[in-house]
Amino acid sequence: MIRISDSAKNYFRQLLAQQDIEGLGIRMKAVNAGTPKADCVLEYAVAGDLAGDEARIECDGFAVHIDAASAHWLADAEVDYQVNATGGQLTIRAPHIKGSVPGADAPLADRVQYVLESEINPQIAAHGGRVRLVEVDAEGVVLLQFGGGCHGCGMADVTLKQGIEKTLRGHFPEITAVRDATDHASGSNPYFRNGSGASAVG
Repeated sequence: MIRISDSAKNYFRQLLAQQDIEGLGIRMKAVNAGTPKADCVLEYAVAGDLAGDEARIECDGFAVHIDAASAHWLADAEVDYQVNATGGQLTIRAPHIKGSVPGADAPLADRVQYVLESEINPQIAAHGGRVRLVEVDAEGVVLLQFGGGCHGCGMADVTLKQGIEKTLRGHFPEITAVRDATDHASGSNPYFRNGSGASAVG
């Protein structure tokens, strides 16, 4: 659960009022999540800017949208605004945002999740995409779901096979296959609409 103080809500309300855009809200997301460079970013967002899978926090007159791929990393975050002599200071404390490297004895799914968040998602974010772990089955098959610009992208299979699978199997030899569970036909804003382009993961 993310906690936003009343003073922070008032601060956001003032900022949004200055923009004077109908339906404008705040989007909150983690960048470089699970790494020492992790940070939390706030930005303005209207409905057309959203992927549709964000968590929504109603704040009496506006909403804060939590990026779906960031929700895990922003759990228990606290957003506050403190008035001081120079005006005020917005602070965000997200205790889980930098994560911790799972040990060798951790479940394979946890170790795969860490690599997805620390290595793979930061790369495909350049194409407006992300990938989510669905499951790792008993045979070592990793099932993934693409989102954002990778959802419906004509190069998603290239990214999966030449980028993501290669990276994951390089880390974890026990992985037997990496498969895509995404219904790409329903993608509304793919980065590549046909089969021309390059893998989003180098």
